[in-house]
Amino acid sequence: MIKFLQFSAIALSVVLMAGCGMGRDSQGDVIGAEDRPEFNPQEIPYGMVACPGGTFHMGQTDQDIAASMSNMNKQVTIGGFYMDETEITNNEYRQFVDAIRQDSLDILGEEFVMTQLYPDTTVWVKDFTYHMGDPLMEYYYSHPAFDDYPVVGVDWFAAKYFNSWRTKHKNNYNVESGMAPMPSFRLPSEAEWEYGARGGRDLATYPWGGPYLRNAKGCMLANFKPGRGDYYSDGFTYTAPVGQYYPNDFGLYDMSGNVAEWCEDAYSEATVPLVWDLNPTYYNDNEPRKIVRGGSWKDIAHFLETGVRNFEYQDSARSYIGFRSAMIYIGRSSDLDYAQ
Repeated sequence: MIKFLQFSAIALSVVLMAGCGMGRDSQGDVIGAEDRPEFNPQEIPYGMVACPGGTFHMGQTDQDIAASMSNMNKQVTIGGFYMDETEITNNEYRQFVDAIRQDSLDILGEEFVMTQLYPDTTVWVKDFTYHMGDPLMEYYYSHPAFDDYPVVGVDWFAAKYFNSWRTKHKNNYNVESGMAPMPSFRLPSEAEWEYGARGGRDLATYPWGGPYLRNAKGCMLANFKPGRGDYYSDGFTYTAPVGQYYPNDFGLYDMSGNVAEWCEDAYSEATVPLVWDLNPTYYNDNEPRKIVRGGSWKDIAHFLETGVRNFEYQDSARSYIGFRSAMIYIGRSSDLDYAQ
């Protein structure tokens, strides 16, 4: 014990001596470590919009006709966060794939990159029987005509890998520029997604607020399946370029329709009573079903509702599922600091 105390005293004296005469004079006070990177305020990431924190009623906004009771109302609070204003496009995802093939192919291997990360273009043929999907299989991801269309054929794991790469890509630049690193890009939680989709309108059936699918001029407000055998009345037969319809009050586009979107959460029929009422998220690595929200170009209007839940298996890629990224806001709880 005596030897330990002697060692501690010697170590402390070395630390104190090392700090003498360096930097500003603390005069014996605790003034904080020096040479910290500047981080005030947190920058709004490119292509993202601010979603100020708040409280809302999460869950169904219309009658539960099927009596599923899978998304009963629950009042929850969400902290401020950022979310991509549109779904990730083919060309944005191509930047990721090209970077991986250039920098990490020797480590990951050609087979992993092409089978796990590269979009599965065959989904246009496999998802629908007796359907002429061959042109889309050939051109949808590869041709520049579709650069601004949402990427599809990407499973939950690939979407998460994209966000991991996006975080490193951004923070490598920040570090080289002497700036503090940004928080991680990630998939939005189910609660964040629903809160963002409502755009500040509590209990809104659709992101635009009202219960109707057309505006006053009779124009469709989203890309979906308006009627039996009718995919075109909204203006697009399949997916649409991102941002073709009006954004909601947060400035988010295509939160209903176009492509459904992966969320971070695992799926459970009992999620509502399981999760907390502050920034709820349901993690379960043993559950292969992951939350998918928003409905798509091939779905009827029911799936476009902000309170309707759905799922897909984490290793399944579909022609109607894409994703967008989110990022937590680091700082005070007030929404006045970052919605600039």
